[in-house]
Amino acid sequence: MKPESIVFALAGVFLGLIAGWLLGSQQPARKAVSAAAPPPAAAQQPAARPAALDTAEVERYRSLAERDPSNATPRLQLGNLYFDAEQYGEAITWYEKAFELDPTNADVSTDLGVSYYYTNQADRALAQFEKSLAIDPRHTKTMLNRGIVLAFGKQDLEGAAKAWERVVELAPNTPEGQAARRALDSLKAAHPNMTADGPAAGS
Repeated sequence: MKPESIVFALAGVFLGLIAGWLLGSQQPARKAVSAAAPPPAAAQQPAARPAALDTAEVERYRSLAERDPSNATPRLQLGNLYFDAEQYGEAITWYEKAFELDPTNADVSTDLGVSYYYTNQADRALAQFEKSLAIDPRHTKTMLNRGIVLAFGKQDLEGAAKAWERVVELAPNTPEGQAARRALDSLKAAHPNMTADGPAAGS
């Protein structure tokens, strides 16, 4: 994420919280995907190295995909491998193919949206998240991600607050709900006159 796309009005503590969140869906047998750390927050801690691309696994799944053109699974796994290696352009290619074959999979749709965000396509990410929520209106990972993109990609703090409040409402005790609650608390601390409906009267 480029520095100029960051919400400069946010408090530093809020940036630090965002940097540690999960961004993206967790597929079975897949390690968690780390959130994109905004540069100011990343500068305060050692940068995490991307996973090395397992070329043997890439070749294996490519072979499976070629042998079975109607199977979304090897394409999804290729997307995951490239995503974890931070090769987001390649991840997009494979997530798009997987989603085309399995258009009711909200996890794939959300991972695709996250990949768009990592390639500085915030509007496209948000459009993809809308597809995820059309599939599953209670998909809290999508809502959490939507809030992050609204805050950092679109500088829409009110929209972000609404998204995070919905996560807390639906799943208060999940990791997503707890992350959303921390974000809301930090956002309110940085902007005490702001509500999810916009700035308070007289602010």
